[in-house]
Amino acid sequence: MNARSSVLDRAKSALQDDFLRGAVHFTTDRLRNRKQAVTEDFGHWEAWRDRGEAIRRHTIEHLDFYLGQFADNLERLGAHVHFCADASEALAAVTDIVRAKAAKRVVKSKSMVTEEIHLNHHLEELGVQVVETDLGEYIVQLAGETPSHIIIPAIHKTREQIKALFEADGGQNLTTETRDLVAFARRRLREMYLTADIGITGCNFAIAETGSIALFTNEGNADLVANLPKTHIVFMGMERILPTLADLEVFAHLLPKSATGQNTITYLSLITGPRRAGDGDGPEEMHVIILDNGRSRQLGDPDFQAVLHCIRCGACLNVCPVYRQIGGHAYGSVYPGPIGAVLSPLLEGGDAYQDLPYASSLCGACYEACPVKIPLHDMLVKERQRYVAKTGGKTGEKAAFAAYRVAFSDHRRYLGAIRVARRLQGGFAKDGVIRAKIGPLAGWTDRRDFPALGQQTFREWWMARKRGTKRG
Repeated sequence: MNARSSVLDRAKSALQDDFLRGAVHFTTDRLRNRKQAVTEDFGHWEAWRDRGEAIRRHTIEHLDFYLGQFADNLERLGAHVHFCADASEALAAVTDIVRAKAAKRVVKSKSMVTEEIHLNHHLEELGVQVVETDLGEYIVQLAGETPSHIIIPAIHKTREQIKALFEADGGQNLTTETRDLVAFARRRLREMYLTADIGITGCNFAIAETGSIALFTNEGNADLVANLPKTHIVFMGMERILPTLADLEVFAHLLPKSATGQNTITYLSLITGPRRAGDGDGPEEMHVIILDNGRSRQLGDPDFQAVLHCIRCGACLNVCPVYRQIGGHAYGSVYPGPIGAVLSPLLEGGDAYQDLPYASSLCGACYEACPVKIPLHDMLVKERQRYVAKTGGKTGEKAAFAAYRVAFSDHRRYLGAIRVARRLQGGFAKDGVIRAKIGPLAGWTDRRDFPALGQQTFREWWMARKRGTKRG
């Protein structure tokens, strides 16, 4: 979808896609229910959330120290560390490595940072074949699309669509059975692992005290990407760091339980530098690209520094009533859902994605789901405030709130407004709801019923009850 269109335009398009809405509802319900079950069984979940939030807060407050410690330890192990201020610097660093290795094929495991800087497109322009190896990422790459969920990127695809994509990629006699589709992907990707010049992974967490990269996967593909090619490149956002291995234990519980409702992740791999003498496997050369790209602007900001605590579990997407209706592509940014609505405008700066903070009901479900207690709902309000302060706001919106202030600042005006509204709704209300698509109400009534005002306010009902009690 076109990111230059508004989120409202993209949402209207998504709302017409019944399969998308059904798939998103089904999958997010399943993930949410599994999370609830596994956390209840695990016990003391709020205490674990408190511990996770404390670790992330401490780390971000001392980010310069831990990044320096991590880089020093990693370089002592023989790896190369590249600090990149923005996407252009990161892409330039990759270009130098690719050209030095005369690379023709790159295999990748899932990385939101590489999506953020559009790495695949850049490598393809250099004449390098790029192959995503996570099953969901592989599917959306074949479709020429971007992920629609942080954890489940192909949530919007049917089995029939996946079968067609795989057949076009060389599959023969495929069915829509999961076993057949996965078997084809496995055969196809194994060829790529064995012939790739460079492997590129993301980084779930970097461990400052050891210089290690921690990767969490369910398919095991990241281990093949990191170990089979002779050169391994790691992309990490500068905030993806933890002080110690003991801290990693906390997130080995928080991340899988929050993301997919798993008690433990299938593969937790620690990569500590390139291959050493006597090692049976591993890359001969390792590069770690640490990306800023707008993250450091949030440091020291009392309103938004906590957004850097995010561990990219996607739990906020699974409970968000907006995401569950429109899916991920409607956000038009790399990061969808509540975290995307906060993070994308902050990373991009300027006017990009300034409408995303309005794609929220401000219900606070994202905060309750977040394993590190990021107050995303408060941040969305702060972003709206900044937008209004910068632009002066919309004329109609300002007029509406001015009228609201007048009516609600005096109980007599409030009661008078209720009486007028009750009379005006008469021609549109039926069976206790308003379905007519009228003016600003159309945004609501286009997809759901708007509750009509009752025949009595609570105050009127209460006063009538008191009078009846006195007479009795």
